[in-house]
Amino acid sequence: MATDDAKAVIDRLRDRYGSLMFHQSGGCCDGSSPMCFEEGDFRLGTSDVYLGDIHGCPFYMARDQFEYWKHMQLTIDVKQGRGASFSLEIPLGVRFVVRSRLFSDEEYERLPPVERVNA
Repeated sequence: MATDDAKAVIDRLRDRYGSLMFHQSGGCCDGSSPMCFEEGDFRLGTSDVYLGDIHGCPFYMARDQFEYWKHMQLTIDVKQGRGASFSLEIPLGVRFVVRSRLFSDEEYERLPPVERVNA
């Protein structure tokens, strides 16, 4: 999911850069925040999982991060202020952030399995 504000930023970035992708690694800088790249500019590894699409952009997460987040519904939002990452939105003076809530037991039971990346 994405908020309307996040969708507006994604649209702006897509107009400028073309196809986009998101990745959340939990690494250095703002790595635990979702980062936006031109599709194909971030090399995915075999430990990354595909979670679905965010406003038409594939969203991947490092498997160890997924283990922390797998019980939560994630919503991508934006926040004013520059982050310390290489994400495309940083020059706009905003950064993507994750808002989360726990899935109910019923929601969790209905989730499809995630797909591992075959890099």
